Amino acid sequence: MRRMVVFVVVVVVVVVGLALGLGLGLTLCRRSIKDTFLKRCQKFKDLNCQHVWDAFQRGYINRDPCTVTTDAYDPFIEAVSFKPQCNRVLFWSKTGEVAHSFTQKRDCLVTLEDTPLGAMVDGLTWCGKKGSNETLSSGCPDCSNAKNAFWIRASAAFADTACGNASVMLSGSIQTPFNPNSTFATVEVKGLRSPRVRRLNVVLVMEKKAVTNCTNGSLKNLQNVLDAGIGYGCKEVTRDQIDKCSSHPEIACGACW
Repeated sequence: MRRMVVFVVVVVVVVVGLALGLGLGLTLCRRSIKDTFLKRCQKFKDLNCQHVWDAFQRGYINRDPCTVTTDAYDPFIEAVSFKPQCNRVLFWSKTGEVAHSFTQKRDCLVTLEDTPLGAMVDGLTWCGKKGSNETLSSGCPDCSNAKNAFWIRASAAFADTACGNASVMLSGSIQTPFNPNSTFATVEVKGLRSPRVRRLNVVLVMEKKAVTNCTNGSLKNLQNVLDAGIGYGCKEVTRDQIDKCSSHPEIACGACW
């Protein structure tokens, strides 16, 4: 009988411990996302970071994560109120590493992830659930659209900030540098409007195993789908040249390519 009592006590302790541990784990995950968000937000002046966080959460809390739409993040876009970046916008597709490496060292161009539109949640995963005001960072269903809807909305807002000359880094290591199914093609290019945007400069990043050049058919398609009045140019630039330029601030950005 004594053994039975001891066994029951041990089981209860283990169950309670697991429950407390799980609860603590979820709390830490929530805190981790919020803390990361707010810490990154503080790098941007003139933002009410708590207000921005609240607006961001409104996009997915108490919602079925599989039915979150892009307009759910409109309050976040309004809260950020990002100003136009004339001649500084840099889009990218399949070249995220080189694009971010460049903009982290040089401030003449900015990617979406460098701006308050994308910096606060870059690399994070999140979702909510119906009937809850919690932010989840794990256990999101495969159908969850909370994250994807955010990046589509943020990408559209980023494209809206472009004016003057805009640039995009595309990969010369794939057969279709301008992928018609990419976010750049389906969202960002569609947001470039003349006369606000005068020209799109394509930087075709040439790695050692480059398989194409600026005559690629998909780039012809890119030129054709640009809003009438937007000029177009393409330059093949080696990865080594980009890395060298990003590491030498004395080199004018205009001379990088």
